[in-house]
Amino acid sequence: MRPKPFIPEFLEGTSYVRDANSGLVWHRCELRTLYVDTDRSQVVYHANYLKYFEFGRASLMREANYPYKEIEESGFIYPIIQTGLNYYSPLFYDDLMYIQTRPAQMEMVKLQFDYIITRADNGEICCTGFTKHCAVNDKLIPVEIDEKTINLWKSFPE
Repeated sequence: MRPKPFIPEFLEGTSYVRDANSGLVWHRCELRTLYVDTDRSQVVYHANYLKYFEFGRASLMREANYPYKEIEESGFIYPIIQTGLNYYSPLFYDDLMYIQTRPAQMEMVKLQFDYIITRADNGEICCTGFTKHCAVNDKLIPVEIDEKTINLWKSFPE
């Protein structure tokens, strides 16, 4: 079943959009597919959407003045422990896409980002999904989520 269309309403002067259907705010960045991202059938290989999710997540964190590199330098690592993807319409070589990312659920040691990837030319939803992460220290022992990441969740536009 196809999701409701993603209808972005731009929040002036920012890279955030509000989906008119859900009312949720998303960080938006853009990326163009590379030839290496496609498979023999000429479409973007399904696993590459996880790479696009990472690009969206890193863009959001960098724009929030808390790049992932800084998180690691402060002693925290957030490996992915679960993913979910739903595919609706393929992307092809050189297609321009918008990657919408938002912080979703947060627990004591786990957090989740949600994603919607749309075609730039017509707004069609190509893929939706999530990544769930666990906060760990440099010994890979689960720890509570760091304060700056908690603040990112709290300060994300509503």
